[in-house]
Amino acid sequence: MSDFDILRDLIQNDALVLAEDEYNKKIIVLKESGNQQPEYSLKIRNVPDDIIAFKADAFPPPNRIFKNSKGECKRADYVVIASDDRVNWIVHIEMKSGKGDPENKVEQQLRGAQCLVAYCRAIGQEFWQEQDFLEKKNYQQRFISIKNIGVAKRETLIEPKSGPHDMPERMLKINAPANSNLQFKRLVGKA
Repeated sequence: MSDFDILRDLIQNDALVLAEDEYNKKIIVLKESGNQQPEYSLKIRNVPDDIIAFKADAFPPPNRIFKNSKGECKRADYVVIASDDRVNWIVHIEMKSGKGDPENKVEQQLRGAQCLVAYCRAIGQEFWQEQDFLEKKNYQQRFISIKNIGVAKRETLIEPKSGPHDMPERMLKINAPANSNLQFKRLVGKA
């Protein structure tokens, strides 16, 4: 089975984000709602045909087992797994409608999403008996923090200081995305 087939079997439908067609191009719409704020969303345009996105924070925090002394119970909002032009991607995304959290908290959330993917990897390898399922060497990882979604500000993009945004501490930071739209290639560093 392909990684995408296993993920479709593994992830609950209400946590999945399905690709939609818009003007003959594929998009995904990531939605968030906080306790104190109205729902907000972000469109990712021109996504590959092979794509699975899921709400990572739908997975309950394991705080009944872990102490959370290092933020190990946190998770980013979304994980997007895609295959594009012979490159496989795992993209971890944390979204905020306002100014966002301190950078160290966002790093913890991105690390937590990375751990959730590792857990999915172990499940696929053990229960589906697919030893190459989500194998790290087959995927490039990207870490993204997006804040001020829907705020009428000028968009800014803060690239990591060195190298690609392939580690939580080198996350790509996007402030006030224009019209709450982003291009997939831009998120993975191909544009």
